[in-house]
Amino acid sequence: MCGRFTLFEPDKVLAKEFGVSGFPPRSLRYNIAPSQPIAAVRAVPTGSGRELALLRWGLIPSWSKDPAIGNRLINARAETAPEKPSFRNAFRRHRCLIPTSGFYEWLRWERGKQPYFVRMRDSHPFAFAGLWDRWESPEEGAIETCTILTTAANAVLAPIHDRMPVILPPWEYSRWLDPSIKDPDSLAPLLVPFPPEEMLAYPVNPRVNVPSADDKGCIAPLP
Repeated sequence: MCGRFTLFEPDKVLAKEFGVSGFPPRSLRYNIAPSQPIAAVRAVPTGSGRELALLRWGLIPSWSKDPAIGNRLINARAETAPEKPSFRNAFRRHRCLIPTSGFYEWLRWERGKQPYFVRMRDSHPFAFAGLWDRWESPEEGAIETCTILTTAANAVLAPIHDRMPVILPPWEYSRWLDPSIKDPDSLAPLLVPFPPEEMLAYPVNPRVNVPSADDKGCIAPLP
């Protein structure tokens, strides 16, 4: 599962890492929560190249009658998403990258839940595999939303939780975004746990449990 994450790289870093420009207004974030707008990289719908868009976190399928379904669809299991009615159209037509600086996961123990921050050892930004969709609201017009794919935990995450986000290596970004690829089987090799030797996790202050806490203190290691 992935229920909170961060993105605190400046635009110039994201432009270099993900091949996008023309950024919409955004703030550096240390505690992104479901239902909030998040940055996503996707193929340009009307031509070649990529664009960065702000999408609401929590996928609302285009056919849904109730937008509240998005509150339950912040994650999609990679093993079943290609066939689930909520995700199968997006899996074939609307894949995206969700840039991040790191994410949080919670370890359950006798005293409650301890949050951990998970990032790359080299502190580079990376990308979750995501899906997006467009829903037409009678009041607001088109609303674009997204979800994060998850897979089994690697050796870094396994002591904390049994699931983790699907993390794509940079050389597979183009393949994941390629709109001509519609066969889920051809993308299955990408939907695996990320190599644990490239990642680390450490405990952080429980203040991250509160969505309004959104500053560098959220990722500071506990003493």
